[in-house]
Amino acid sequence: MTMQAQESAFQDSYPYRVLVVDDEPTQRMLEREILESPKYKVSEAADGAAALAMLREQEFDVVLLDVRMPGMDGNEVCRWIRAELGMSMLPVIMVTGFGGHDDLAISLREGANDFIRKPYHPMELMARVDSAVHHKRMTDQLDSAEAVLFALARMVEAKDEYTGDHCTRLAHNAVVFGEALGRNGEELTALRRAGVLHDIGKLGISDAILRKRGPLDADEWAIMRQHPRIGAALCEPLKSMRLTAPIICHHHERWDGSGYPHGLAGEAIPLLARVFQIVDIFDALSFSRPYKPALPLQQVVAILEEETARGWRDPELMPVFLDLLARQPQSLLAHGDLAREAEGLGASLFQDIARGGALNWGRRGGGQ
Repeated sequence: MTMQAQESAFQDSYPYRVLVVDDEPTQRMLEREILESPKYKVSEAADGAAALAMLREQEFDVVLLDVRMPGMDGNEVCRWIRAELGMSMLPVIMVTGFGGHDDLAISLREGANDFIRKPYHPMELMARVDSAVHHKRMTDQLDSAEAVLFALARMVEAKDEYTGDHCTRLAHNAVVFGEALGRNGEELTALRRAGVLHDIGKLGISDAILRKRGPLDADEWAIMRQHPRIGAALCEPLKSMRLTAPIICHHHERWDGSGYPHGLAGEAIPLLARVFQIVDIFDALSFSRPYKPALPLQQVVAILEEETARGWRDPELMPVFLDLLARQPQSLLAHGDLAREAEGLGASLFQDIARGGALNWGRRGGGQ
């Protein structure tokens, strides 16, 4: 999309709201005269406290904030905007006549997006505000697209009367496991998103197949196996989903290559997908449904070990997961049907798991 097309798409949002914060009335008047137009509606605050009060009550698209003001200075106001008001995406442009490199560094550390020095040309102020507002609108548009995806995913979950809080549990447990593996923040976000979105591709599968009470026939199963591809295709257009889409696409692959949709094997399966599928299987075994009660925890562990020995699960990741389950059962079971069982567990059940005595698989999988 070209810059002109993007700007045209935002026309319905005019006027954008600008909050000018400065203790000097003449400076506030100057900024109003430069910006006030059909595109921008300008509001004024004479000090930091007044600005924060206005931000609590009204929505703004950008804040022009004087650095040096009596009482609460601009950097403190910026810090409050980010930390106390939680407005992490609101563009804040610091405006000052005294700015050196140290001032710039302090303002950026407090969360400012841009910095403009007085005196400035009116075209420079207008250009910086235009740029800040454009970036915010693009971010808002991305948030809206993500919100639509999450709403669609919840629709999929709601269509299955047996899923309950399946997505919530997966999002939680995937992050817990990811943290145990030392994955970074971006990867943890992808795992959390995958928890909610992993089955969004079922939107492309008919209800007759999704809700069939008996086993699926070969043709129906072939259709069902397409849902990871469909889900990944829905998410791939968003750059923010670049790590999430592969998890969605490959969370039904198996270490030995017998999974779907692509039949990938071993480390050809993306790491985060291998992480996520362990959590997904664990949830399926440990959560009850009307036609299947939750399995006892010993049996859940035995099945996870068996599937790994058979070559279905990553033989290096599974011991880490079982060790986590041994050390912190409540962190993985707090949202499931085995929570009470976990509370009463003796140490003996997990001692062998923690020592890894039963987990002796070759790196390339397969039964012994």
